[in-house]
Amino acid sequence: MAARSLASLTLSFGLVNVPVKLYSATESSSTVRFNMLAKDGSRLKQQYVSDKDGKVVERAEMIKGYEFEKDRFVLFTPDELKALDEAASHVIDIVAFVPEKSVDPIYYDKAYFLAPDKRGAKPYALLTEAMRESSRCALARWTSKGKQYVVQVRVAEDGLVLQQLLYAEEVRSMKDLNIEHADVTAAELKLALQLIEQIAQDAYDPSEFKDEEKQRVLAAIDQKIAGKQVVASAHAEAPSGGQVIDLMDALRASLSRRPGKAPAAKAARRCSASVAASSRASSAPGSCRRAAVHATNTGSRSRTWCCCAPPIT
Repeated sequence: MAARSLASLTLSFGLVNVPVKLYSATESSSTVRFNMLAKDGSRLKQQYVSDKDGKVVERAEMIKGYEFEKDRFVLFTPDELKALDEAASHVIDIVAFVPEKSVDPIYYDKAYFLAPDKRGAKPYALLTEAMRESSRCALARWTSKGKQYVVQVRVAEDGLVLQQLLYAEEVRSMKDLNIEHADVTAAELKLALQLIEQIAQDAYDPSEFKDEEKQRVLAAIDQKIAGKQVVASAHAEAPSGGQVIDLMDALRASLSRRPGKAPAAKAARRCSASVAASSRASSAPGSCRRAAVHATNTGSRSRTWCCCAPPIT
């Protein structure tokens, strides 16, 4: 399925304007969601009730207010709120170019892709190559949906990424944690470095990691649909934070337990095999209805993962 653009924008720096289209760079992880139901299985309806008289308030009768003191509000009409919202801008205004590694990822918010729009291929390619050659990224301002964003425009493998950034006041400081300083001996550091080297990899491969908890929940749902009893598995208790251990002994034990590198892909394959076995065990008629219904409701073929039936068309 071809990607659908969210908006047509203009990337502006100096007197150069680059027509671009905006695309979402991420996709919802299709989190397993449970509905709140009555005990007889009927759906529930959410209502807003007045705290004053207990009566149900319809949405058309609601207004918004800001609580400036306890139980004291200033009220705003929809027209007043609309006037406060800054008009959306179709221009991403570049204000600076900074070293690409100078933006701490802790400030990263939502990411988007930028692709050239009509007649934008040449200036898009020029900006991309210039930033790649200079090892710099762009900082820009962009207004959308009543909010002004600071964004980073950086070069990715095949094009440009627009990264929404958090404001300084939206990010907490680790100094507030008052982290205790502790001295580390040379021997402890040497063992820790050996442990790191045992499981070191050259790069991050996101395909090596799977949401094992989600797969476990989906398997339990399929068992429910197939009419089987779901038995909760016992989880090993994590060691308490207050446990006192000898650091050198723990490092040596960790080294002895890991004779070689064990990439995360192995764990993912084990999980996939376990889920596949569970799916095969529940392949009785009706056991795959949950996956089919899920794909139909979301409107996304790619989310039909069940191994017992072909993708829904």
